[in-house]
Amino acid sequence: MAKDKIRRPRAETPKGFRDYFGAEVTARAAMLRRIAEVYHRYGFEALETSGVETVEALGKFLPDVDRPNEGVFAWQEDAEGDKPGDWLALRYDLTAPLARVYAQHRNDLPTPYRRYAMGPVWRNEKPGPGRFRQFYQCDADTVGAPSVAADAEICAMLADTLEAVGISRGDYIVRVNNRKVLNGVMEVAGVLDPSDPEKFGHERGIVLRAIDKLDRLGTEGVRALLGEGRKDESGDFTKGAGLGAEQAEVVMGFVEAKQQVVDRLSAKVGLPDVSFEEKWDALFASFAIDGPDANDPAVSVDDVRRWNDEILEHLEKLVEGSNTGESGVAELREMAGLLAAQGMGPDRVIVDPSVVRGLGYYTGPVFEAELTFEILDEKGRPRQFGSVAGGGRYDDLVKRFTGQAVPATGVSIGVDRLLAALAAKGRGEAEAQGPVVVTVMDRDRMADYQAMASELRAAGIRAEVYLGNPKNFGNQMKYADRRGSPVAVIEGADEKERGVVQVKDLILGAQIAKEATLEEWKDRPSQIEVPRDELVERVRAMIESQSS
Repeated sequence: MAKDKIRRPRAETPKGFRDYFGAEVTARAAMLRRIAEVYHRYGFEALETSGVETVEALGKFLPDVDRPNEGVFAWQEDAEGDKPGDWLALRYDLTAPLARVYAQHRNDLPTPYRRYAMGPVWRNEKPGPGRFRQFYQCDADTVGAPSVAADAEICAMLADTLEAVGISRGDYIVRVNNRKVLNGVMEVAGVLDPSDPEKFGHERGIVLRAIDKLDRLGTEGVRALLGEGRKDESGDFTKGAGLGAEQAEVVMGFVEAKQQVVDRLSAKVGLPDVSFEEKWDALFASFAIDGPDANDPAVSVDDVRRWNDEILEHLEKLVEGSNTGESGVAELREMAGLLAAQGMGPDRVIVDPSVVRGLGYYTGPVFEAELTFEILDEKGRPRQFGSVAGGGRYDDLVKRFTGQAVPATGVSIGVDRLLAALAAKGRGEAEAQGPVVVTVMDRDRMADYQAMASELRAAGIRAEVYLGNPKNFGNQMKYADRRGSPVAVIEGADEKERGVVQVKDLILGAQIAKEATLEEWKDRPSQIEVPRDELVERVRAMIESQSS
C-alpha cells in the first residue's frame, strides 16, 4: 500500500509581504532613532498602541465599513460560537488608534497631547512594485490644539526631520495648502452650498476628481472635465461636471495658480519666456545646495521670499466672498509668518495650492514633503522621487468617540520610501560590519575561545565563536567572509603553548588578494601574531585602522 504523500508548506512569503535582513533592519532602526530624536526635541512623547483595533474603532476610515475585510486584515472573535464577538483588525494606520487612545484616556492626558508613534501597519490592498501590505509609518500628532501654530510646528519639525536623516536642503520641499481654500473655490464656483453640503455633491465630486488628475491630464484635460466632458485617446468619453464658462474659470484659477504666479514673478525679475519647470527652477535656484553661486543667483533671495505673499494674494482673490475660503487663506498666511519666524522660508516650506491630500479626511491645513531630486525608473528614464511624508489637520476624528469636536493635526513619514531615497542618493547607512570571528582549532578548548569572545564583547567589540563544524578551517574563513567580519582570531595548540594568538585582518587580506604583488604582500602582512593578553587592544586597533 502506497504511503500518503506528505504535503509540505511552501517556503515563501505571502503575496504583498517581504522579509527584511540584517543591514535593512539596522538601517531602519538608525533612521527611526534619528526621527525620534527630532520629535523628542520638539517636546513630543512616545506612544505605542496595540497592533489590533476593533473594526468599530477604525470606523468610517476603512474603505468599506459594511465589509470589514475589505482594506484591512480582519476577523471575528468566536465567529462560530453561540455569541460571536467583536470584529478585530490589524491597524490600518497609526492615526485611528491615536483617536481611540485620546478618547479613552483623555482625563489622564495633558491638553494639548503631543505624541509620536512608530511601527508597522497593515493594509489588505492589491500589492504592486514597491507597494506592500505591511509597511512602517512614523507619525507625530498634536491633539487638542486649534491654533494653526500647531500645524506650522509640524511642518517645521518635518523639515528638520528630513535634514536629520540625511536629506540635504535643496533636495526637498514641504508644500502647504488648506482644504478651506479649496472649499472656498468650490463655493465661489457654485458647486458648494455651505447651508446644504449635500447639494451639488455629484458635480463637486467630478470637479475634485478632475483636479486630482491634473498631473496626468494637464490643464486642458481638467478644463474639459469641468465642462461637458472629455474624450480620451481610445475614444472613450467621460462626462464632465457641466460647469459654465465663468464657473470653470474660477476652478481653473485654482488649478493654474502656481503657473500664473510663476509667470508673474518671472516677468517681474526679467526671466526669459521658457517652460514652467525652467522658470520654477530659476526662481528657487538661489536656495539649491548644488545650484548657482550664492553670490550671483538667478534672482535675489528677496524675490524668492515673495513667493508665499504672491500665491496668497492670488488665492485671496479667487475665494473673495467665501468666508470659508478667506479663513483658509488667513490660516495659510499665519502659518507662513510663523514658519518664517523659525527660519523656515520658501527654501524649505512653501504655500502650494496643488497639495490636496485625502479629500474626505482633512479639515484645514494639509502638507506634503516632496523630494525634488531625480532618479532613474526601472526603464532608465529620469523622474523625480516624489512624496515621502504627508499630513494635515483632521478635527473630526476623535469626535466619533466623544461626540465633541477635538482639534488635531499631524504628519506621517514613509520610512521605507525615505530609506529608498537615501539609497538613491548614495547616502544610505554603510553596510553593517560583521562580528569578529574567533575560530576553533581544537574542539576540546571551546572554553578558551568563548573566553576570548567574552573579553572582546566586554570591550564593546562585536564578536562570536564559530559554532559550525571546525574540521575544515577554510570553511571557517568562508563563514567569516559571508558574515562581513573585519577580523578573525586564530589560536591553535602551538599558539596556546607560546601564549600568543594570530589576528587576521580580513578586510586588508581581501584587498591584498585582489591588488598586491608578492613584494607588497610581504610589506603589508594581513595577519599578525600578538601576545594573548594584548588581544583586545590589537583587535580594536586593527578595526580602527580599517575605517581610517
